[in-house]
Amino acid sequence: MKIIHEIYDIKEQIKKWKKEGLSIGFVPTMGFLHEGHASLIKTASKENDKVIVSVFVNPLQFGPTEDYSDYPRDIDHDSKICRENGASLIFNPSPKTMYGDKNYTHVNVDTLTNKLCGFSRPGHFQGVCTVITKFFNILSPDKAYFGEKDAQQLAVIKRMVKDLNFDIEIIGCPIIREKDGLAKSSRNTYLDNKGRQAALVLNKSLKSAHNLLESGEKDLSKVKKLIKNNIEKEPLATIDYIEIVDSLTLQPVYKIEDPILVAIAVYINNKVRLIDNFTFKIKQVK
Repeated sequence: MKIIHEIYDIKEQIKKWKKEGLSIGFVPTMGFLHEGHASLIKTASKENDKVIVSVFVNPLQFGPTEDYSDYPRDIDHDSKICRENGASLIFNPSPKTMYGDKNYTHVNVDTLTNKLCGFSRPGHFQGVCTVITKFFNILSPDKAYFGEKDAQQLAVIKRMVKDLNFDIEIIGCPIIREKDGLAKSSRNTYLDNKGRQAALVLNKSLKSAHNLLESGEKDLSKVKKLIKNNIEKEPLATIDYIEIVDSLTLQPVYKIEDPILVAIAVYINNKVRLIDNFTFKIKQVK
């Protein structure tokens, strides 16, 4: 398995694969891979002849006070995960390779980015959409794989692909969790022992909300209140947002008609920001 750093080199490799009629799957990551990424790579390797994993900590999607400099990086570890799960190569460009000395062009998706993480992290999705557009243009994949933990990102990318007529199929893959329910995240490594235990409040709160919806509760304000009360019982947790939105448009909903997304973002120890979510739809009575 090769690691390629330059755009010209990876384009040449892709030309060879395309001439051979091989299908290409793409898994975009910021590295420091875990079992969640491994599941994406494994799924992509089952569905495509070749799989490219990008390892690129994208500066455009970090705010000035966020953890770009501290974000964990370990290309040797990432290579091992990629190799074990069927990746064909890693694309590991530098920021200068991707953006030159100055990037003047950006890609925006309106409306879907106004709430949730888009509200909490201004400019974040402009950075995400810009880098993913560049990757799509450079790599020309047939399919691209994204985790459902980043539900807003998945919805935004699907819309961008539709609006910009990319001939790429976007595949959402299930959230991978630790045995105790914590969603896998590269930022989990920031947590100390107490913080790691406190972080379990995210999944526990969402489970309680899911159970309430399953029991037939249709008042979504009560669902939000339940989540809020549960999180506030944990002294190390600070709520960034609790939102219930339409799973496609990401706009607020107040009653359940179409499938909904229940999404939360919580700071642990006032510094480690974690997200989690679930989707819910009313079961149709036959």
